[in-house]
Amino acid sequence: MSAKSPTVIDPRFAQPGHPPATIDEFEGVRFLHLGTSWVQGAMRLAKPDTIELEYVQMMMMWTLFQSAPRHVVQLGLGSAALTKFTYARFPDARVTAVELNPNVIAICRALFGLPENDARLDVREQDAMDFVLDPANHGKADVLQVDLYDQDARGPVLDSEAFYQGCLDCLAPGGVMTANVFGDFSNYDKNFLNMEQVFDAVVWLPEVHDANVVVVAFRDAPQLDFSVLYERAGEIKRRLNLPAKNWVNGLKEWMRDHQG
Repeated sequence: MSAKSPTVIDPRFAQPGHPPATIDEFEGVRFLHLGTSWVQGAMRLAKPDTIELEYVQMMMMWTLFQSAPRHVVQLGLGSAALTKFTYARFPDARVTAVELNPNVIAICRALFGLPENDARLDVREQDAMDFVLDPANHGKADVLQVDLYDQDARGPVLDSEAFYQGCLDCLAPGGVMTANVFGDFSNYDKNFLNMEQVFDAVVWLPEVHDANVVVVAFRDAPQLDFSVLYERAGEIKRRLNLPAKNWVNGLKEWMRDHQG
């Protein structure tokens, strides 16, 4: 997430009651905005099914711990990069995306290559808090990806202990959540503390592009064997072309700094 100049507003993506979704393009990359200069997502036009932004790639860090998820849930659609990637690369998984703003869903379908819903893909216009508090969704997700930002991008829209408790409740045994924590500096500690109140283990990686920090939170604390993680990282690089070795390096650095 960063700042660029949005383009003109298309009425198809400007339903009243929600921020309008707009785009601009620069050097072969299409950027999504919510009517402001903040970048909410991106897609390289020549490679529409890859993940363009580094911090969004890092949101796939759960692949180090879940190689064959049955159900992946995305809270906050953005430019649909994570939803499209997971839907395409994990053909045995159901993928649910929860997005409050209908303009975002519409522009992703029209301009960012988001497929229509089918037996495996369920993109819902819904508030993420309502989703995580609904008992019907509890214990169902192997993976939860959380990237919730409004047009001002000051911090996650939902960041309370109650919200993260709902996230935990949605995870199946062994489930993993990745979350982007971006915004004013005070947001970082608030989010980390609220996650730590709820999850069995919480780790965050070093800051990447424009102050995005990606957190990985575990329903059940894993035993971290770095030789195994580096082996998995190699498989992820080969299969998904994601820089997973960097994630393991980041986890190792975090362990060194926080475990004495």
